[in-house]
Amino acid sequence: MAASVWSGYVTFGLISIPVKLFSAARSESIGFNQLHRECLSRLKQQMICPVHDRPVTRDEIVKGYEYEKDRYITVEADEIKKVEPKTAKAMEILEFVPVNQVDPVYFDASYHLVPDEPGKKAYQLLRAALEKSGYLGIAHVSMHNREYTVVLRPNGKGLMAHSMFYQNEVRKLEEIGGVDDVEVKDKELALANTLIESLAGNFDPSKYHDAFADQLRLLIEAKVQGQPVVESEKPAHMAPVVDLMAALKQSLEQMKKTPGKATAPVVEINAPKAQAGAKAHDEETASPSRSRRTASRPKR
Repeated sequence: MAASVWSGYVTFGLISIPVKLFSAARSESIGFNQLHRECLSRLKQQMICPVHDRPVTRDEIVKGYEYEKDRYITVEADEIKKVEPKTAKAMEILEFVPVNQVDPVYFDASYHLVPDEPGKKAYQLLRAALEKSGYLGIAHVSMHNREYTVVLRPNGKGLMAHSMFYQNEVRKLEEIGGVDDVEVKDKELALANTLIESLAGNFDPSKYHDAFADQLRLLIEAKVQGQPVVESEKPAHMAPVVDLMAALKQSLEQMKKTPGKATAPVVEINAPKAQAGAKAHDEETASPSRSRRTASRPKR
């Protein structure tokens, strides 16, 4: 069984449910080691003390907080444990809120909430009640030296917990700017909706994969076998859409010619004459290696 990241109790009212948290998802990527280019030896990282000018071992390292420039206080692990809140062992449900009121931007990490044997009935009671009510549970839990707000929701036969960002950690669009109110015509909206419907379908996560990782694997296999690296297809040069109606109509025409619900085609609209010179210059200065070949698996 996978290792849990937290264990304790979920509490609501006078009910306590012994549970464990397990990571529900993890990011996967191809890892590269850092080598010395001259001899291809793998590099090592060391923690160096600049005062003693020597590497230090793990048991010589202590946490420190810089309260003034170059001035620190040290904090020991047992001191941190002393100030742990009660949420370090009890995930107290504070309230229940409607599902549609929680913006996904607040979601951080996902966890499976698994009950211990004595709490299985109460666990299923909570799961069934949440499912029937259409509410989410909002709770607090402390782990990794931080107190998190978490959302509890039913998922199949069990419960999931999603840790959340706090409001001050979420950036609002207004802080970034660049999005203005622009009038959209009814005909444009109707065509856009038609295009959306032509691509509509049920969500199936198995359809999606990391194409970049696939290309990296082909690159690695090619180099291991001493084969040349085949350049992948690059996107066509894009220009800003000038005639939105024409772009929508062209998109729909291309969708009709494409069997099934494939990825929406890229529609490139010619820029006005004022931009034509700039476009031509971009194409002339673009990398000459803009190959249209797709990466293929090297021959064995």
